[in-house]
Amino acid sequence: MLFINKRVPHPSMSTVAPFADAASPGPAGVDIVARIAECAPGLRPAERHVAALILDDLASAAHASIGELAQRAGVSIATVTRFAKTVGCRDVRELKLRLAQAAAVGERFLRGGASAALHGSPEPLATRVFEEVQAALARSHDLLRQAPLAQAVAALRDARMIYAFGMGGGSTALADELRFRLVRLGRPVASYQDSLLQRMVASTVSRECAIVALSVSGRVPELLDACRIARDYGATVIALTAPASPLARLADCVVPIVASETDFIYKPSSSRYAMMMALDVLVTELAASQPDESRELLRRMKHVLDAHRGGGERQPLGD
Repeated sequence: MLFINKRVPHPSMSTVAPFADAASPGPAGVDIVARIAECAPGLRPAERHVAALILDDLASAAHASIGELAQRAGVSIATVTRFAKTVGCRDVRELKLRLAQAAAVGERFLRGGASAALHGSPEPLATRVFEEVQAALARSHDLLRQAPLAQAVAALRDARMIYAFGMGGGSTALADELRFRLVRLGRPVASYQDSLLQRMVASTVSRECAIVALSVSGRVPELLDACRIARDYGATVIALTAPASPLARLADCVVPIVASETDFIYKPSSSRYAMMMALDVLVTELAASQPDESRELLRRMKHVLDAHRGGGERQPLGD
């Protein structure tokens, strides 16, 4: 059992409870697990029994009646009620609701599921990471080889200006990666990761512009808003995202990405590789749609780089 070792004054020692707004509903996204763990060291012994019971099995606690919680923890019903208020809930009903929301995040992020995923395989970590990356690429391959990309390629080829929008971990870096790849093909492109800048840029576009929005989930509110603004001004929106996502429904063209993370939560998300594969396929399709122009631009780039740095014939182009 793990508690965060942060002391919280006992309610009897102060006129202010550990969470002063305990009688009012907290924010919808409150992390009740972190709140209980933080509060636990300063609780009465009986209330700590309730905290331990809940943290050991969120899902079970969320579905138990107040009487069942009291019985399992070996405390009174009044103690369970007092505990709920101490951790910032109006009553036990709200506590159970928040516990159910926390449990819905997934067992893989709780102690039992995470520990099983970490220690449940004899394979070296390098092998496990490789296998997850390989699985992500295989799923993306099945989607991308059937995806109709001609409209997206035409929009990139004909656009007077291309803007790459990405927010979050992988999408932030890969928006720049898309810019680097399109520059090689002589396309006018800029990348933006700040939500306010995306909105500003979206308000300046026209029908001659293309927006490439990168989001594995396709559910980032700020990114969706920027794409809606850009569409209102006539830009073509190309989305590298999940096929059934809100961003996919908004976009004119979709380059599909499937992200399915496993219980092995300690490594970075393998969805980054799926998005990079989708990005590479899109850019390669663009290059192949204008082979003579692309070949000449890449030859020029190779020439000036070799003159600057030297290197062999097979050295990467500008990487």
